[in-house]
Amino acid sequence: MSEIRQTGKTVDDAIASALEKLSTLREKVDVQVITEGKKGFLGFGAVPAEVLVKKHPEKPVESALTNSITEEVVKTDYPSSVRIPLVQRADEQVCETLPKEEPGKEEPSEPIRSENEIINETSAYISEIARGMGVVDLQITHETDGKVIYFQLESKKAAFLIGKRGNTLNAIQQLAQLVANKGTGSYKVVRIDVEDYRIRREQALEQLAQRMADKAIRSGRKVQLEPMPSNERKVLHNALADRLDIETYSEGKDPRRYLVIEPIV
Repeated sequence: MSEIRQTGKTVDDAIASALEKLSTLREKVDVQVITEGKKGFLGFGAVPAEVLVKKHPEKPVESALTNSITEEVVKTDYPSSVRIPLVQRADEQVCETLPKEEPGKEEPSEPIRSENEIINETSAYISEIARGMGVVDLQITHETDGKVIYFQLESKKAAFLIGKRGNTLNAIQQLAQLVANKGTGSYKVVRIDVEDYRIRREQALEQLAQRMADKAIRSGRKVQLEPMPSNERKVLHNALADRLDIETYSEGKDPRRYLVIEPIV
């Protein structure tokens, strides 16, 4: 293989991957940048960099060493039966200069991180996201409960971190969970809240569930709520689990899946 198209997070990453696959060095190739790539925001909209890497033309494998020995064979007028071993030895000497692969050798696995390392790296990642949103006064505290790590965020720009109906906060939480579980020996659950927003949101959802259930009973018709993420639909289901006059179920497909409250006649 003399050329390859390769992608990566950055142009340098793409070039490094291409050199590894071509088993060559940077000075022995020509590089054409096809796409510079971009990071995106909060991990969304990212575009990888892409390059075209071509090896420089190389001379035939017959090296000067092979040629010189072959010429010497001709000069001495040895029998043809002697010439072959000489050329073979020349090829063997050329092969000895090539890197040898060690059978069964594997790349070292990523070291398992301690819980403190997981918390520190996840906190740093959350802070980095916040700075990208213009939130520079972020304060982060945490506590653990078994495999669950709770992060509490505080800022004067809390609304930026929460977003509409908690959409931004949910996105940050999903990304932070990926960071927390990179290179760990066991699965960690990350929960992020901003100034107790999730507690207040849960209370509001429980009140909404009771109002909509009462409405369904008064009208005798089922009530369809707006689309919500699975964790919020679960709050509604649990809030109405003890009521015997209605039933609840979900319809639709994510992210437009919604809760239905239907009276029992």
